Amino acid sequence: MSGPVPGTPSLLRAINDRAALQALLERGPLTRPEIGTLTGLSKPTASQLLSRLQDAGLVVLDGIREGLPGRTAEVYRINPAAAYVGALDVTPDRVQARVADITGAVVGEFTLPTTRRPSGTLVERLRAALDGANPPGPLRRVVIGVQGAMDPTTGRLGFATAKDVPGWLIPDLVPTLAEGLDAPVDVENNVNLVALAEQAHGVARGHGDFVLLWADEGIGMAIVLGGRMHRGATGGAGEVGYMPTPGAPTAREAGRYANHGYQALSGGPAVHTLLQSYGVRGSDFRQAIANATRAAQGSGQRADDARAGLRDVAARLAVGLASITSVIDPALIVLTGGTVLTGGETLRELVEHELHALTTLRPQVRLSTMEGNPVLAGALDLALDTARDEVFSSTVSTP
Repeated sequence: MSGPVPGTPSLLRAINDRAALQALLERGPLTRPEIGTLTGLSKPTASQLLSRLQDAGLVVLDGIREGLPGRTAEVYRINPAAAYVGALDVTPDRVQARVADITGAVVGEFTLPTTRRPSGTLVERLRAALDGANPPGPLRRVVIGVQGAMDPTTGRLGFATAKDVPGWLIPDLVPTLAEGLDAPVDVENNVNLVALAEQAHGVARGHGDFVLLWADEGIGMAIVLGGRMHRGATGGAGEVGYMPTPGAPTAREAGRYANHGYQALSGGPAVHTLLQSYGVRGSDFRQAIANATRAAQGSGQRADDARAGLRDVAARLAVGLASITSVIDPALIVLTGGTVLTGGETLRELVEHELHALTTLRPQVRLSTMEGNPVLAGALDLALDTARDEVFSSTVSTP
């Protein structure tokens, strides 16, 4: 179906329909007069609009509102069954799935553990995770968060090895997944999805320019410029784990995908080893950070050593952030991932202090405020945005 011609009644209907649907999404159930007021439409036009949206299956009657002056008013809401979307967060340990209706209400979740030798193909495992979330109907869109980044020039997943993402390094990845999952699919870098969630719901809300540093077992970054995710020519913008960093081996010495650069200096294993050198114990880097943070609140030599260890961790993180800050000049740096979230405000303050000591620019440095799984949250937001654009455009009439 061809789109509406500019200036025609069809275009005006499309604009009014989208405005009404957006109002219903943001405000919840509304009466005809309320929709008319919010969209600036007359009562007859609002009535025609609602009839059109009901016929399209996008709006349903939600009961009667009584006790108001004048006649009893019918209340309308978005039809949640108009579309369903799925989100997947894929890690080496598990595949976590979430399904929502078009209003954004979560209707199902499921976690599929990944064994050392997983059975079934990649598509079969992803489908099993989605089926476990029990979607009430066909999925309009599925967004998958994964380590690595899609290269738009090749259609392949890049910045990852077969060991990191077994089964993913194949040609025509997205069409293969879409066919196997019976739904349009987007594959997105997991850290980019965290940034999208932070921009929509967290501490980066209202910021058009910011970077998000994911400091965990691995190191990654998302870059938002002018309110839009910056992915780069090959999808690799933000793959800062490979960034040459003073004090760490480079790809020349270690190999292209070996442990080098910012990752070798500041990734989880390096942080664990560093804190052990200061006498801080822990079975992994998260526990070591937690133990150092607690010990630093005390007094005596043990507390001094813990504080020195945390300052060293912060200095390593700040070295990479200083390079990024000098190039991008972000207004805000958001810190997230197991290293910094475990260290909390203690580590955040140290990172900010070290960063400001290294650069003339002084961006705000804040901890993520997202709860739960931010990869799934960002994937769901992206799936909903795309599905709503498609579904809400279905009301456009030919002239």
